[in-house]
Amino acid sequence: MSLVPAFGGKSLRQRSSLKLHEDSLRALNCKAYAKPGISRCKWYYGVRCSTNQFRGYVLVDFSFSDEERLFAQTLRDYARNKLKPEYQKWDSGTPYPREKLRELASLGVTGLRVPEAYGGVGASYVMTGIAAEELARGDYNVTLFLQLSAMCADIIVRHGNESLRRYWLPKVASGEALFALALTEPGAGSDAASITTRAQRDGDHYVLRGEKASITFAGSADACVVFARTGPIEHGARGISAFLVPLDLPGVSRSVYRSAGEKLTQRGSLVFDDVRIPVDYRLGPEGTGFAQALSGFDYNRAVIALACLGAAAESLEETVEYVKHRQTFGKPLAEREAVSFQIAEHLTLVSAARLLAYLCLALCDRGQRHSKEGAMAKWLGPKVAVEAIHACIILHGWLGYSDEMPYVQRLRDVIGLEIGDGTPEIMKGIIARETFGREFLIYR
Repeated sequence: MSLVPAFGGKSLRQRSSLKLHEDSLRALNCKAYAKPGISRCKWYYGVRCSTNQFRGYVLVDFSFSDEERLFAQTLRDYARNKLKPEYQKWDSGTPYPREKLRELASLGVTGLRVPEAYGGVGASYVMTGIAAEELARGDYNVTLFLQLSAMCADIIVRHGNESLRRYWLPKVASGEALFALALTEPGAGSDAASITTRAQRDGDHYVLRGEKASITFAGSADACVVFARTGPIEHGARGISAFLVPLDLPGVSRSVYRSAGEKLTQRGSLVFDDVRIPVDYRLGPEGTGFAQALSGFDYNRAVIALACLGAAAESLEETVEYVKHRQTFGKPLAEREAVSFQIAEHLTLVSAARLLAYLCLALCDRGQRHSKEGAMAKWLGPKVAVEAIHACIILHGWLGYSDEMPYVQRLRDVIGLEIGDGTPEIMKGIIARETFGREFLIYR
């Protein structure tokens, strides 16, 4: 993706682009304009300007670079040739073999957000989204390895000490260590700031006590970024801190849920019964944990959307081929408007949601606000994907509803992330907050 800022007067290419944008905005009678008397405006492809001179969105170039296209094709080939044939095999809940996790690591997947200095790729957020979209074509659940390694690596890079970074980040990048992230509790999901798991300081350790619920990789992770309360409950989010917790410590127990989907991920609960954690394993100062979690959620919501949309796109492409050849009353199904128009609608919605997700990641790469776009992508992407996959089941008839085809499993898997990392209702609340301002908060 090329999202390059263009400043007036810097190059012929940029001046041409600027002139094109000015002409386009004028033709559209766009209200986004430069203030009179200001000769130089800051223009961005598809991102909101942060200066007072210009507000709004301008034309977007969503083309990938040669490197990104090669990366996407490599992962698509891997997904279709390696992951897809075994996708239904893991629906039994069998733990994912570590050699397969290391195979993902050899492609750079688990090290995308690990800096090169620690054995990773140091890739952009857009590259992370590309990986999610392409891997999901073969096995939607495998994208969770990508998501958790990226979010936890980001937190460790930004808030961990050098000793933690040097020990854990190479293990993440190589696939040797699988991480979980534990915020949700039995009584605190959407209202995550009300968590009650507590980390009590005791000399050069913290004593961790509490239960975390619905944790991806609870049954198999080696370590976990755990959010616990270090301040009084009335301090809300400001009383929450983050810790890196090895899950082989005494006092840690775990259980795996019986879930409708995402069985490969061994989602479950983690219980901490007076688990002692060295002070050095705290990530950042006390009271900053909740902000760390939210910064990861904002971009990962777009990654989730792309994973869902990758599964939906693969389902639609398979269905297009099916209806070209399946005949009823002497004609292919593709000649029936009721079929072809239905697919046309879903293809359009999947494409629109995909672009919104990449816009969020491009904003993130530029260091600009993207909470609103992340929430939009997270609400729209899974919703559109669920509806598209459901349509594919119906269009395949009884065959689509059978275990011989992957559609029912894909539907069960994708629905899980309509809930995880923020329900549709919470996403709409974030969009409203970012639109109207905090004084109009819906959830308090």
